[in-house]
Amino acid sequence: MAAAPPSYCFVAFPPCSKDGLVVFGKNSARPRDEVQEVVYFAAAEHEPGSKVECTYIEIEQVPRTHAVVLSRPSWLWGAEMGANEHGVCVANEAVVTREPASESEALLGMDLVRLGLERGATAKEALDVIVALLEEHGQGGNYYEDGSSCHTFQSAFLIVDRNEAWILETSGKYWAAEKITEGVKCICNQLSLTTKIDAEHPELRNYVKSQGWWNGDSDFNFSEVFSLADDHLACCSGRESLEKQGGDVSAQAMIDVLRDKDSGVCVDSESFLTTASIVSVLPQDPSFPCIHYFTGTPDPSRSIFKPFIFVDDVKLVPKVQSPSFGNDDPAKKIPRFQEKPDRRHELYKAHEWARSLLENDQDKGQKLMRIMLDLEKQGLEAMEDILSRTEILDPAEVVDLFYDCVDTELKFFK
Repeated sequence: MAAAPPSYCFVAFPPCSKDGLVVFGKNSARPRDEVQEVVYFAAAEHEPGSKVECTYIEIEQVPRTHAVVLSRPSWLWGAEMGANEHGVCVANEAVVTREPASESEALLGMDLVRLGLERGATAKEALDVIVALLEEHGQGGNYYEDGSSCHTFQSAFLIVDRNEAWILETSGKYWAAEKITEGVKCICNQLSLTTKIDAEHPELRNYVKSQGWWNGDSDFNFSEVFSLADDHLACCSGRESLEKQGGDVSAQAMIDVLRDKDSGVCVDSESFLTTASIVSVLPQDPSFPCIHYFTGTPDPSRSIFKPFIFVDDVKLVPKVQSPSFGNDDPAKKIPRFQEKPDRRHELYKAHEWARSLLENDQDKGQKLMRIMLDLEKQGLEAMEDILSRTEILDPAEVVDLFYDCVDTELKFFK
């Protein structure tokens, strides 16, 4: 059975985090050559009876979808991670359980990330959306753009809003979830729920009894029941780094953890690379805006985090969007993935050049990296200023924010 890619997701709540902020982060580990894009979809009204085409299957659309910003592998419909206009963030992890994941095409865990964001105005609403769709449509299909082999996984999710987070872990249509309102939590490519379960599939315990995985006499431990061997052991060294911050977990502290290669949180292996990252800052005071930082490029230790804030008429950023191939896309043709088109967007190509410079000309590479990190620092400080103001944010001030940051980054590369 294939190993799940070693992604990491984190959330920190006050009092572990600074200034009454909830801080969320994820490193998305995927096949090394996969391109992630950052895409924005405005809120929309939909006709009764309309459908939405997900990565592999079509499902019923809802009357209204929320505005979302997503970091996603550019060949699929869903997302590895993202946020919506209501301050909900969702990230997904591929996990392996004792129940083999289905090769039959259904919803991918990444489709469920986007669907939860588009349809849920709170973390709990997003969870309810995801589990209802899981019950109705199931999960399955190839997780990678690979025509030679079908890579299938079950899904885990970290779902966060300004007030609470939910860890949701699934196997087939069965699931369990834990509510979090304090401290620091991390999820990775192994199951982590144990006996503290705050919501679950109504037939979960009967199902595992019928499979002979649990006798009903001992405490029900989700990870022990569903994991292969000792796969459910603690997997996340990054959590310790955040806990050491005391009450000072900030956007910068989360970025530092995501950049840490020594701990394994920043993945750079023969098979997998951290192909994109996100950090979100969610003020518990709803009068302040949520701020979402995206890299849009691989390896956060060599990328910069650029801020995005939801406002009406936010400016789209084609330079972090991959080319569209429409119905000619090999991901949409049957059989799928018979060829791999060039999905690199403009920022990805420029970043490739910068990575090459870092590897081949240390002096010039380090100088460029210092300039880029200074640019990132200016962005972080400007966002801290927004969160410390007493007056309401003028949307005109940030409508071009992400666009301008990407544009400035490209200018430095050129």
